[in-house]
Amino acid sequence: MRTLLRSLLFACCLTPALLLATPLPDVIDFVRGGVVAVGSYVPTRSPQGEFRGSGFAVGNGSLVITNHHVLPFPLDEAKREKIAVFSGRGRAAKLHLAELVASDPVHDLALLRIAHGPLPPLRLADSEQLPREGQAIALTGFPIGMVLGLYPVTHSGIVAAISPVVIPQNNSRQLTSQMIRAMRDPYEVIQLDATAYPGNSGSPVYDAASGRVIGVVNSVLVKDTKESALQQPTGITYAIPVRYVKALLRQAGR
Repeated sequence: MRTLLRSLLFACCLTPALLLATPLPDVIDFVRGGVVAVGSYVPTRSPQGEFRGSGFAVGNGSLVITNHHVLPFPLDEAKREKIAVFSGRGRAAKLHLAELVASDPVHDLALLRIAHGPLPPLRLADSEQLPREGQAIALTGFPIGMVLGLYPVTHSGIVAAISPVVIPQNNSRQLTSQMIRAMRDPYEVIQLDATAYPGNSGSPVYDAASGRVIGVVNSVLVKDTKESALQQPTGITYAIPVRYVKALLRQAGR
């Protein structure tokens, strides 16, 4: 009887959003059109386009969020190298030359403007609050870059933890210059129980029920900071919270 009452109480506490959650395959169908590969374009190179990471459309669909470290800087002007964004999939892929609008190296984020848009923009989570541990999430991007071609891949999991971007070390010899910089402006990052690979940097991490973006996959800045004391970095996936994406958009007047 007590078990039945607890079950009924739990059911009554479910919010309409949970009761009306969209199936993940439908959410992926919605998200996939706004997920892009980010890299460079050189007209005399073969192949002309090269993937370096992932990204996703925001705002009016002509803006793209990615990781700052994904950008091909410095550009080789002698070879007419340009930042490039690739949308679509397979043989239907489309090249968009892009320009840098704003960047946030501290949180490893960059905002690009693309030509020949717009793309279907992804929705950002409304709340400035961090997601809850245990929340079901998915991430879509281009793992291993050009090896698998322009076919977006989705991984799912949960928010495993909310933790600081840098962990205090036992002694000063374990501190790196990157860790010291992070300690000057500490912030929390999202740890995921989901698999990401090289090429997934810049992928959107989104709520599995609504498709709203809660973070941006980061496999360089966070991992190098949190796991610098390890000889072999772990396979843990981290994400930069979406609040910093919103701050970057505000900085750019978007």
